[in-house]
Amino acid sequence: MLKIAYHPIYKHPLPEGHRFPMEKYDLLPQQLLYDGTCTPENFFEPEIPNNKYFFSVHDPEYFFELLNITLSQKAARKIGFPLSEVLIEREMVIADGTMKASKFALENGIAMNIAGGTHHAFSNRGEAFCMLNDQAIGAKYMQSKGFVDKILIVDLDVHQGNGTAEIFKNDNSVFTFSMHGKSNYPFQKEISDLDIALENNTKDDEYLFILKETLPKLIQQEKPDFIYYLCGVDVIETDKLGKLALTIEGCKERDRFVLHTCFDSKTPVMCSMGGGYSADIGVIVNAHANTFRLAQDIYF
Repeated sequence: MLKIAYHPIYKHPLPEGHRFPMEKYDLLPQQLLYDGTCTPENFFEPEIPNNKYFFSVHDPEYFFELLNITLSQKAARKIGFPLSEVLIEREMVIADGTMKASKFALENGIAMNIAGGTHHAFSNRGEAFCMLNDQAIGAKYMQSKGFVDKILIVDLDVHQGNGTAEIFKNDNSVFTFSMHGKSNYPFQKEISDLDIALENNTKDDEYLFILKETLPKLIQQEKPDFIYYLCGVDVIETDKLGKLALTIEGCKERDRFVLHTCFDSKTPVMCSMGGGYSADIGVIVNAHANTFRLAQDIYF
């Protein structure tokens, strides 16, 4: 059975007019239940995990400044959310969702988190709506428990996974692959193990050609025991914070190819949803829902 991490805390109240579409975290599970993709049994509720799991990735000083909300104004401003105890709890619960989903993926081949993909969280700071790097935390959790050795992170959000690249820059046990917009945020890129920077307005055919040329070779070369897939839908042409030009169908084909490649190579995969900022919330929810529909079609 497809297991999906979801908690009501994922939808966090924000000031009116804030550009982050928090409502998608309620609408997405509702859509999956409404269209019959999922039943209530597919969902599990994560909790606040032990702090030790954060210390495998994040600097303790940064973590406690976050926890106690004593970050400098400058550091807090870079995160982009008004900081509060509940917001930090939310971030911790999301990380637990990714850790627990990772174990489910090991058992079932795949598992998902309705939220997550917080790839702009560095070891010692947060940026761009990201405070704790859920997939990095999940990766070190899986290794610390002896479940897996070699991990591949496939980050196809429109923005480079700069925090993830920094966290694993000296760690050969985790290979970071980011395919993103060249001229988009972050404007100062980090160095992943493999970066593919795409020109503005890259369309379906070119995007999919590059991905299909790259991913199978990468899996063959690295032979990962486990894959984290960051499947942001901000690659779509209508996205307000992206500069690529994929259609919803192109984005769906991207997900189909990645999930089929994981399935065919018998490599367990855990998916965090990542970004999506189209003006029409229905476009965001439908694009994200496609990832879950494909997971059900391919694996179950």
